[in-house]
Amino acid sequence: MIGLISATAAGAAARDRLAAAWPDRTRVYGGPVADAVRAAFAECDRLVCFLATGAVVRLVAPLLHGKTDDPGVVCVDEAGRYAVSLLGGHGGGANELAREVGEVLGAEPVVTTATDAVGLPGLDTLGLPVEGDVAAVSRALLDGEAVALRAEVTWPLPPLPVAAEGAYTVRVTDRSVEPAGGEAVLRPPTLVVGMGASKGAPVEEVLALVESALREAGLSAASVAEVATVDAKAGEPGLVEAARRLGVPLVTHPAEALARVAVPNPSNAPLAAVGTPSVAEAAALVGGGELLVPKRKSAGSPAMATCAVVRRPGRGRLAVVGLGPGARDLLTPRARNELRRASVLVGLDQYVDQIRDLLRPGTRVLESGLGAEEERARTAVEEARRGQAVALIGSGDAGVYAMASPALAEASDDIDVIGVPGVTAALAAGALLGAPLGHDHVSISLSDLHTPWEVIERRVRAAAEADLVVTFYNPRSRGRDWQLPKALAVLAGHRAPATPVGIVRNASRADESVRLTTLAALDPATVDMMTVVTVGNTATRQIAGRMVTPRGYRWQEETR
Repeated sequence: MIGLISATAAGAAARDRLAAAWPDRTRVYGGPVADAVRAAFAECDRLVCFLATGAVVRLVAPLLHGKTDDPGVVCVDEAGRYAVSLLGGHGGGANELAREVGEVLGAEPVVTTATDAVGLPGLDTLGLPVEGDVAAVSRALLDGEAVALRAEVTWPLPPLPVAAEGAYTVRVTDRSVEPAGGEAVLRPPTLVVGMGASKGAPVEEVLALVESALREAGLSAASVAEVATVDAKAGEPGLVEAARRLGVPLVTHPAEALARVAVPNPSNAPLAAVGTPSVAEAAALVGGGELLVPKRKSAGSPAMATCAVVRRPGRGRLAVVGLGPGARDLLTPRARNELRRASVLVGLDQYVDQIRDLLRPGTRVLESGLGAEEERARTAVEEARRGQAVALIGSGDAGVYAMASPALAEASDDIDVIGVPGVTAALAAGALLGAPLGHDHVSISLSDLHTPWEVIERRVRAAAEADLVVTFYNPRSRGRDWQLPKALAVLAGHRAPATPVGIVRNASRADESVRLTTLAALDPATVDMMTVVTVGNTATRQIAGRMVTPRGYRWQEETR
């Protein structure tokens, strides 16, 4: 929960705007400011104070406990010009909150954390438990000193300026090791603890078994990703509470799925009880991996729990990112975050140039020219399979005539794939034209490089007969100058000559152009590959110089 505190009418107005934007995330604290800050500090994980930074410093100073305990605090000035990350920039989430507040209020986020200021990912912002000499290693990264990366397990990390050798080390491991001097240890969630339990197994017995299994195998509890068991044990109190105390989910699997998993130590007892010859080992191994701790029993008499531990292989991460139509303010915040998270960027050279300044230092860029879509897709998937965090970029939405299709055709279930939507060319053009997509509509590419013209023409004819608004992508190039006239002729067989047509070139870019014409007056020679052509349906009209398709035909009839 985010606590909101203000002292003046101007501050309250900005506070109320934030509360209206985030009704489920915020709580307004009234009354004397000192009391409000004290209450919010105790009850919320983040605060936004519409007060001067000096006043907030004095108010929170007596309340501070420690870096890992205190909430993040953001200050917004009376004029709403700045959102200042004051306390808990990384651990408390104040840096990200300052950016979010800035987006809602139109304020400039002010972040002074050293790593953020120079574009480096903070070691405590990677979403992994981190311990050791974090401050010294972070300072070495900032100062450009040699920092070595020792990855004992594979995990997709953002770009870090690391070397083969160095006086400082970032170590990635799931083993229970004491960090050395000048070493920061990252704990990736690679371990799965498979559990079986008799009815009524005490949580203390379950936890003691897990802790002893990890300790004797030299593994860190901080790297446990989940506790896994059979569906029949989903509500077993001892397992539920053990997972809660470990801070991980309890994941369950059907008995028939576990019965198909080959295990070294099957048993007739669980087969009779829940329908599978193995629970602990099978539940741990069902997703694949290396069995580090074979099935073992708890120390109770009789033993009421069994446990096995598996290390799942680190999975690479492929984010397929849509950059939007070109304007920087139409690039989504999620896309920005994925670009900064990627250690490898793959894309068309001209798209890379659009966002190169957003990449973190050390990002490896693999760019190529037009016509290499399948090669880029294969490259991105191969890099993800090596355990990298990869961003594969495309214009508009990456799933619309772009890179998502060839990438997902190459990808199997051995990597994580994240789709990041973008503003499409059709949507960007539609916003400039007015509201041409107000009713049912379809997008059709007129490029016959990958699709036979007979198929394209059949789709155009179907759209014409169905009275759909049509947006044409890739309408015309120097080598393909006859497809657009032919498609327009098909539409003209079903629509009046005065049907509105919108022509938008380079939507949202510096040389953007927008024209509104008709089906009869459109000159195909004025169209190129950078253009989107939107043809209205029989209800589309020009109203006040804009192209408008009503939401329903009945509405159109009533307003004539």
